[in-house]
Amino acid sequence: MTISVLPHILQFKQPAGTSRGVYRTRKIWYIIIQREDSFGIGECAPLPALSCDDVPEYEEVLAEACRYAEASEEIPYHLLKDYPSILFGLETAFLSFKACATTGNPYHLFENAFSRGEKGIVINGLVWMGTFEEMQARMEEKLAQGFRCVKIKIGAIDWEREISLIRTLRQHYPRKVVELRVDANGGFTPEQAMSRLRELAQYDIHSIEQPIRQGQWETMAALCRETPIPIALDEELIGINDPEEKARLLNTIRPQYIILKPSLHGGLKGCVEWIEMAKERGIGYWATSALESNVGLNAIAQWAGSKELTMPQGLGTGQLFVDNYTPIHLEIKGDRIWCGFDKDREFWEDYRNFLQEWNSDDPTIEVNTSGSTGTPKTIRVEKERMKASARMTLKFLDLQENDTALLCMPLRYIAGKMMVVRAIIGHLRLRLVAPSTHPLKDITVVPKFIALTPMQALATLETPEEKDLFIQIPKIIIGGGSISTTLHNALQACQGEVYSTYGMTETLSHIAMRRLNGASQSEWYHVLDRIQISQDEDNCLCINAPSLCSTPLHTHDLCEINSEGEFRILGRKDNIICSGGIKLSLETIEAKLGDIGVPYQLTAIPDEHLGEALTLLYTGEKPLDLEVLKSRLTAYEIPKHFFLVETLPLTETGKPARKEARKLAEIIGLESKS
Repeated sequence: MTISVLPHILQFKQPAGTSRGVYRTRKIWYIIIQREDSFGIGECAPLPALSCDDVPEYEEVLAEACRYAEASEEIPYHLLKDYPSILFGLETAFLSFKACATTGNPYHLFENAFSRGEKGIVINGLVWMGTFEEMQARMEEKLAQGFRCVKIKIGAIDWEREISLIRTLRQHYPRKVVELRVDANGGFTPEQAMSRLRELAQYDIHSIEQPIRQGQWETMAALCRETPIPIALDEELIGINDPEEKARLLNTIRPQYIILKPSLHGGLKGCVEWIEMAKERGIGYWATSALESNVGLNAIAQWAGSKELTMPQGLGTGQLFVDNYTPIHLEIKGDRIWCGFDKDREFWEDYRNFLQEWNSDDPTIEVNTSGSTGTPKTIRVEKERMKASARMTLKFLDLQENDTALLCMPLRYIAGKMMVVRAIIGHLRLRLVAPSTHPLKDITVVPKFIALTPMQALATLETPEEKDLFIQIPKIIIGGGSISTTLHNALQACQGEVYSTYGMTETLSHIAMRRLNGASQSEWYHVLDRIQISQDEDNCLCINAPSLCSTPLHTHDLCEINSEGEFRILGRKDNIICSGGIKLSLETIEAKLGDIGVPYQLTAIPDEHLGEALTLLYTGEKPLDLEVLKSRLTAYEIPKHFFLVETLPLTETGKPARKEARKLAEIIGLESKS
């Protein structure tokens, strides 16, 4: 195990005003734990002039704590009692590291409805200090976004203007519409406090945080006894890290609420102590972040989700920065914070539904075909056959228990479902990433195994930072489409094994693979164990795989079989057009064309003289270079029509949608004649 520290400066989207000044930047320290293919990240984020550990020797203490943790693989709680932000950073880094080692996902720290993306946590909208006009505009913005609980920072402008703002807001938005909290950050003097609390009480204020500066226990206790508004302690808890001292504070002041900030109040361990003591005394509580990035905010939110806190929490501050930690996806919608974006949550829902179906008593499971060679349809396949397919792949790729696999393909189709089955059968650590063109965009740990489409592979290899990780992956399989010359050339940078797969829904993913890189690369597909192949009278591939499908399959793929029992695909029987009496294979011509500088597809439209006229659809702003086309094709293979389209028809799995392409070309052809 190695532990390193990475300092970072966060930039606020807009100045954040408090009673202690205005924040424009925020210095934090990321703690990174690494070992082999496991990774963990935590965040140390002391607040200047507020945290009890905002001390000159902070970085020296942090370095010493990390050295101890690296050597012992334990958190040095005895060294960090008075350094809550360092403690919180190490706690979350170790949670992240453990999560990565267990599931492959270093950001899934706690198992609960929030972390699974099933449920959002209700939060308050935060209105930062500013001018009257700025605060009023920010308040209106929060209400328009759907917040039903709004916290207003007070103490930055003239009190009369602040109370006027609150009065105006209450006139427009009664308590049944919005809950108002105020945060004084210790901005009132003891002499002012009670009169201002009484003024605020006229406007149905839920609570006020820290009305006077911390450390004045007897004065604060008197306020809590007599206050017309519930008081929540915040800064008061800072530096109170001994359990006996915590009990003495709560027994003395007897507040209505306490606010838990792990970076300030003893890390997660310290906050749990505060919660237990508050419960014993009938004191309410809620959790909030303290201007951490998404790393800290994600940890606090998932921890809060495991505590089932019911009041609106203060967990929106991680969204304040321009340069946040992007691999962690947090989204605020309405008055809730959610783990993951919509597409992530939908993908996780698909995953949970698949697992539920897989673990049911039904021996079959529902699968959708891709529709690349015909109308999409739903079929049911036997789970035992899916297990057999998984074992074939695990054996061929020599994947071992606890190897990390990355799932980045839709779970409605066989390719995605089979990745899950391989993980179950092979006891792999499965990391889920919602399908996109750039599946490695937010990945920090190199997985052992990944399956993806040609489009995903090429987009990844064309992005330098993603390519650096991709080429290190030991086992890569690419399926769902043809391998272009451009992609093939780019794959030669890969250090691991890269294979093109051949298969279909009916064969439960692939039945054969061919190496795409290195000295062993080949244009011939090697058939997996216990699968037999042959040709029919049209030279189309026939597959006999009793463990995968009950009857032999006759494909429309034209093939050639060599003496070693391997095969290569020459094109599809139904993708052959007859133009002027000459049969042309669309795939063969596309293979000869290779990269022509723009995305394209070949199809055909009816022609009164030729029967069918070869047609090229293309997208992009660059013009076609016809000389390049002519140099690569015979006279018969040069398309008769070139149609510029907005998008090329593709299936959801990224394959050319041939039927849609032909329909589109026919429509354009008819329009061009009219």
